[in-house]
Amino acid sequence: MSTAPSAPPFAVISGEQVQQALHGRESEIADLVETVYRLHGAGDSVNPPSYFLRFPDRPSSRIIALPASLGGPLRVDGLKWISSFPENTRSGLPRASAVLILNNPDTGYPYACLESSVISATRTAASAALAAHRLSAGRERPRRVGFAGAGLIARYIHTHLSATGWEFEDTGVYDLSADSAAGFRGYLERSGAPGRITVHSTAESLVRASDLLVFATVAAAPHVHDPQWFTHHPLVLHVSLRDLSPRILLASANFVDDVEHCLKAETSPHLAERVTGSREFVDGTLNDVLTGRVAVPADRTVVFSPFGLGVLDLAVGRFVHDEVARRGELRAVDGFFHELRRYG
Repeated sequence: MSTAPSAPPFAVISGEQVQQALHGRESEIADLVETVYRLHGAGDSVNPPSYFLRFPDRPSSRIIALPASLGGPLRVDGLKWISSFPENTRSGLPRASAVLILNNPDTGYPYACLESSVISATRTAASAALAAHRLSAGRERPRRVGFAGAGLIARYIHTHLSATGWEFEDTGVYDLSADSAAGFRGYLERSGAPGRITVHSTAESLVRASDLLVFATVAAAPHVHDPQWFTHHPLVLHVSLRDLSPRILLASANFVDDVEHCLKAETSPHLAERVTGSREFVDGTLNDVLTGRVAVPADRTVVFSPFGLGVLDLAVGRFVHDEVARRGELRAVDGFFHELRRYG
């Protein structure tokens, strides 16, 4: 007589638990993100195109599905489901919300659902900080940083830069919202950031005053068009992907996280491809730099445009799950899987 198999475990991990698991672990996450980039570059991952759910009655909003599978020592499958509703900020609610599902690669059964806005921000920030380190090698280390866009992602990137050894003589802030710029300045002051803090009234002023630029806006189309703003050849972390005109990219050295992913969905690199009819303006991927296949020029503006890989979310999510389990704080949902007899 057959017996029902034991139910696979399933846990729900809250945003509070995620933050507790990641607090103070920036250096570990930076190493983890580098490992994932190397695994992805070696072909030990599956990272299909993201799927965009859009709404005719809410054109500024979207929900994105990022399925992925990661191999090697970090073996895990899963899906991030992340929404971007910019109108939320009018009521003080964050723009983005997300969940992450982790699947057992042997059975396919999901074993955890994690609040993922913090995971998403963390992997984005860790990726940006890693790129800042690797792409600035061989160049004079930036001492003036500027943030275009003063939301949660900018805050996380600043945190990860600071926690991985960066100090700046000047920190510039520019945002279309005066309240957002003031809020970010308040965060910088509370964090004890050294050096001068300047809130800029124009994007041009911020760009010209910065050696390291972070674009973390919600821009849907390029709003920075003049290559002359960049004649001092800064390092640009183009995290929000749609701020820079093709003219600026074509005058710069360009690095991405994944060519196929980045050159789509109306990103600035996608627009540059349309203008030129080729991808020759892309100098390489971050993994190309990590492995020494491509050198970063010291005498040109360098732009890093990361589309954001689902495998990064999986790796950080697994890190969080394992840390919460190690602490004995997993909250299992008893009986989540119920129909486990094949023939009833």
